[in-house]
Amino acid sequence: MASLSKPGAPRFDVDVFQNEYLAQGAREVNAIVTVTATGGGTSGGRPLGASAPGPGAAVVLVIDCSGSMEHPNTKMRHAREATAAAIDTLRDGVAFAVVAGTHEAVDVFPGNGRLAVVGQYTRGHAKEALRRLSPSGGTAIGTWISKARQLFDSHPEASIRHAVLLTDGRNEHEKPADLQRALDAATGAFTADCRGVGTDWDVAELRKVSSALLGTVDIVAEPSGLADDFRAMMAAAMGKQVADVALRVWTPANAQVKFVKQVAPAVEDLTARRTPAGTRAGDYPTGSWGDESRDYHVCVEVPAAAVGNEMLAARISLVLPQPDGTAEVLGQGLVRAVWTDDLASSTRINSQVAHYTGQAELAESIRDGMAAHRAGDLDRATAKLGTAVRLAHAGGNEGTLKLLQKVVDVVDAREGTVRFRKNVSAADSMTLETRSTKTVRVKK
Repeated sequence: MASLSKPGAPRFDVDVFQNEYLAQGAREVNAIVTVTATGGGTSGGRPLGASAPGPGAAVVLVIDCSGSMEHPNTKMRHAREATAAAIDTLRDGVAFAVVAGTHEAVDVFPGNGRLAVVGQYTRGHAKEALRRLSPSGGTAIGTWISKARQLFDSHPEASIRHAVLLTDGRNEHEKPADLQRALDAATGAFTADCRGVGTDWDVAELRKVSSALLGTVDIVAEPSGLADDFRAMMAAAMGKQVADVALRVWTPANAQVKFVKQVAPAVEDLTARRTPAGTRAGDYPTGSWGDESRDYHVCVEVPAAAVGNEMLAARISLVLPQPDGTAEVLGQGLVRAVWTDDLASSTRINSQVAHYTGQAELAESIRDGMAAHRAGDLDRATAKLGTAVRLAHAGGNEGTLKLLQKVVDVVDAREGTVRFRKNVSAADSMTLETRSTKTVRVKK
């Protein structure tokens, strides 16, 4: 365990779990890196790196106001109530805005291209603006994201920048390339939690947005559940105190990183998001932090060596980039490789690595199974979801197992023998797919 945080600042601890022993000639080193932040979220304190007290957070609430939000007619009402609940959850002094999203994006509050500051007066006026929202027009999510970015840009002093994006439909009124351009421009500018209400939106499309913006994605099948969900999202956002933290991986000469994945609390592949950070080092974004713990799977390929050799395979650091191009190191851990001819040592898979490898395979099996089912390939769908049931059972992921049981009848969980259920609801299918990447921590 290593923590290098300054006194009075949030503390970051980095723990590395691995089996460092490799057989002669072996080249792949796997490690689970657990990062734990304490004292920086719900326990209070100003953002790490902030030069002076003041509004340290900014929030933009993006609400789908397209024509489909009037079917049923209670959907828009619940969306307005949920947004009001989120505004009530914001702490005084936070900067915020509300955006109405259709085939365009309009900042309906405060409405001047800037952000307001939360207080009794602004809360009341924001709720008045919500009452004037009515469904009309289409859906162009890229324009919503661009509007949120512009609003955040108007308030550069905010260190925590978080958006909530609610939609009930697919991105039908702009080209995929337009959405991608908006995401490219917004990546690193703010984080975003995405919610789909009902069952007429696209899971993969909304996950693409949440992944790019380092947030969460979930389904709220019944509009009546929006208010509680919005309160929870805002409470989590208000607990964030450290932004733009990166996982820095340094490897020695002739070694290279094969992949870096967040594996808890959800699976998120960060490999392609590496940015250079000096000689033989790269940074992988982790977003904003409060009081929480996350796990990352780091896989490094090293040069093969003879029995008795050992090397530092990787140095893992949690860093906070500074305006002058340097980086403050918040915590650090080491990944080692030792070559041995002891078969028992070299073939033993670390329990943390084994657990999260199974959890990642579980998420992939669900994704592939649901895709096969949509394509009409029932045999492949059954096989993939059978594998998912087996992995969920073995990994102790009871939440995912319960979701799977709404889609398939489980004959034998241990063996992964299942049958597709008849008349599966769209809500159950989408809930399974949306929450497929959520993992459970390894049992101690």
